[in-house]
Amino acid sequence: MKTLYIDIFSGISGDMFVGALLDAGASFENLKSGLDSLKLHDISVTAEKTSRSGIGGTKFSVHTHEHHHNHGHHHEHRRLSDILKIIDGSPLSAKVKKTASDIFTEIGRAEAAVHGVPAADVAFHEVGAADSIADIVGAAILLHDLGIEKVVSSPLCDGHGSITCAHGVIPVPVPAVAQMLAGTDIPCRTADVPTELITPTGMGIVKVIACSYGLMPSMTVAAAGYGFGDRDTGGLNALRVFAGNTDCVSNDEICVIETNLDDCTGEDIAYACDKLLQAGAADVFTIPCAGKKNRPAILLTVLCDPQKQAEMSALLFKHTTAFGVRYRVQPRDILSREFTRNETKYGVVTLKHGAGFGVSKTKAEFEDVKKAAEEYGVPLCEVRKELKISEG
Repeated sequence: MKTLYIDIFSGISGDMFVGALLDAGASFENLKSGLDSLKLHDISVTAEKTSRSGIGGTKFSVHTHEHHHNHGHHHEHRRLSDILKIIDGSPLSAKVKKTASDIFTEIGRAEAAVHGVPAADVAFHEVGAADSIADIVGAAILLHDLGIEKVVSSPLCDGHGSITCAHGVIPVPVPAVAQMLAGTDIPCRTADVPTELITPTGMGIVKVIACSYGLMPSMTVAAAGYGFGDRDTGGLNALRVFAGNTDCVSNDEICVIETNLDDCTGEDIAYACDKLLQAGAADVFTIPCAGKKNRPAILLTVLCDPQKQAEMSALLFKHTTAFGVRYRVQPRDILSREFTRNETKYGVVTLKHGAGFGVSKTKAEFEDVKKAAEEYGVPLCEVRKELKISEG
């Protein structure tokens, strides 16, 4: 599985991320033609190979040109809804559009919460909307250009103190970044650097694309890249990425929780299973077995994210007769998953695509197929035939 590891040792901003991906071998030509396809006449981009502290890297820069005779500062106040329309109406691939729109929406939500306005009305004027568009759409283009299927990030580290922006003096981490961290399990600490290290754009990118945070996973590294930033941090202000492959190893973990029940009714067990699935278990299943004193019993097994172990155990105690549950965390191999919505003459059906380990497969979401079959009075195979995929 093509994996990207983001090493945030001195913060992250949009331009640092784009610079690091370019440095790791992503195509500047594809970036440029992708941004040109947005038909925004007020931006141009450059990428310069340079070296700092004796380390070679790439400085990506966005240059904004204002047309005073035309719209004056018009581009300074593009609203989130305008930007999403620009992305949606572009000829970029569906994957790139989705990544870019998700990042913009994440940042927009945070800014909206900070300023107390509806998300669609958030105006991107702090850094200049054009800047954000180039960084975020550029990041999405290059991520897919490198064929990245999975992203892991180091824990985040920001500076402290305050910075001056269009609204005046604001504390670090800046409010939009603090908002994006709130209520998540993203680990973040502050370092003794008296400035902003994580920008809202950098935070939005990481939050949307990274699936986990921690040390670098076992991977074969194809390329390492450095993207330079503009902050004076008293050290090397750069972001490092490693692009490589995790197919050589088990790259995921699942928690297996079990309990044997010999005094719980079928109705109660079914109810408990529903509750566990609603709470986010990956799977719940039962196996009949013979328990103590030869009583017919049920082995109830829950598969879940290791971070949800305590929550799932609590639900087992609450909704079953269990006095004890056991659990273990196991490595597992998984295909990367991606979902697409497909229009058919029987309505919209979601397809699940899996890839990795030299295999790719596609499966229709059964609930959608079932709904279409019932609504149109046709058999399941008829709906599947419309999807033009061969299912095993």
